Amino acid sequence: MKFTITLFFLLMARVSFAGDIVDDISTYFKSGNVSEISKYLSSNLELNILDKEGVYTASQAQLFLKDFFAKYPPKNVKIIHKVVSNPSYKFGVILFNSTKGIFRISLEIKNINGNFSITQIRIEENKD
Repeated sequence: MKFTITLFFLLMARVSFAGDIVDDISTYFKSGNVSEISKYLSSNLELNILDKEGVYTASQAQLFLKDFFAKYPPKNVKIIHKVVSNPSYKFGVILFNSTKGIFRISLEIKNINGNFSITQIRIEENKD
């Protein structure tokens, strides 16, 4: 019985924090923490990082993100748009300031088998 009650509260805690997933991921982009970002990557995802575009595995996406952070070290991020009201779909747009430029990062996050996973990352130079 104690196990069931504990499990219930853990599941409820996870549901209550699910709306902050865009905030969590943006924090990892701010620090350039690919290992934390990778915990949210779908097994296959659509990736568009400047000149690289296609559908890649999570491990390939990690390599591209590491390369991006090496070329453009993070300085600051700001969430400029997010949609977190849908229980199965989240979306966020982050303004990413690096030491070498400003980029716009779009994230599409879907609920896959009860877990939110990034299914699309787009990183483009900010035109504004």
